[in-house]
Amino acid sequence: MPRAAFYAPMKSPNSPVPSGDREMGRNLMRVLERAGYVPDLVSELRIYDKQGDTAHQNRLRAEAQDEATRLIRDLSDDTAIWVTYHSYYKSPDLLGPTVSRARGIPYVQIESTRASSRLTGPWAGFAQAAHRASDAADAIFYLTANDLITLERERFGDQKLVHLPPFLPNDTLPPAAALDGPMLTAAMMRAGDKLASYTLIAQTLDLLQGDWQLQIAGDGPARPQVEALMAPFGDKVRFLGQLDPDAMVETYQRAALFFWPGVNEAFGMVYLEAQAAGLPVVAQDRPGTRDILLPTEYPDPDDGPQALAERINQLRDSPAMRRDLGARARAMIARTHLLPSAAATLRDTLDDLVKG
Repeated sequence: MPRAAFYAPMKSPNSPVPSGDREMGRNLMRVLERAGYVPDLVSELRIYDKQGDTAHQNRLRAEAQDEATRLIRDLSDDTAIWVTYHSYYKSPDLLGPTVSRARGIPYVQIESTRASSRLTGPWAGFAQAAHRASDAADAIFYLTANDLITLERERFGDQKLVHLPPFLPNDTLPPAAALDGPMLTAAMMRAGDKLASYTLIAQTLDLLQGDWQLQIAGDGPARPQVEALMAPFGDKVRFLGQLDPDAMVETYQRAALFFWPGVNEAFGMVYLEAQAAGLPVVAQDRPGTRDILLPTEYPDPDDGPQALAERINQLRDSPAMRRDLGARARAMIARTHLLPSAAATLRDTLDDLVKG
């Protein structure tokens, strides 16, 4: 099989720190193999500037130049294509365009974003580098319609823009949930948007009617804040901690519905996992989440916790509605969000570029 050089500038798939980026990187390497390519993680150089520090950016550029020189020399001769995951203004791909051009192979990006608003200010240099890297790509795979807006507006030449729906790295669906257990939340606990979602959850729980239970799977540096938010509900809320994939599958199967508001989520793998198990989802109607959620009713963010509570009460009161939404969600995941579908999408484009 031909080899595909794989690189994730923001976080290596081998990182010891759990995150959606790490899991997506691992999943993409798996799907590349299914598409007929040997995935080579060719570099673990992290290019990431959280603060907008020009000096730090310059140091990373120097490191990237040395790494690119090494890769041009050492990259396997049967490498047919370069694939970069998640290049953006804080974490631009400083390797792929240089190495692929020197080695004469196609260059592809997955889930890249363009941020024209960052072309001035503290990240200007990195934003320009991210734009140049996107311009160099023969094809860019986008995951959501929201990402497509700027990619299409600023498309370079005859560059291909290909929709790759977010996917689970499985061939088949897990067993279906019984839909008669507690509500379930699963997410990392960190400051920012994640904590904002947990805050919304606490506000929503305060408005729920009758007897209810919520289990929370996940951990992280903001766990004390999350525990404080949930403390008023006593033993109605149970913390499960960070679970391995097998334990998460079992946890989804014991739940009645999945509750995660999704504040500023790019899309959220947990939504795919929950729907694969046949759980109806309670989330807000946001640009990232609506690409991967079963088309149905989701509260507008402006309607706040009251609308979320009303939706939860509606689902808790109607087992038939839960079963209907869950079955339709499973069918959607099986159709467009599993490994075979993702592999076919990648294979079609990569093979054309390699043959061309």
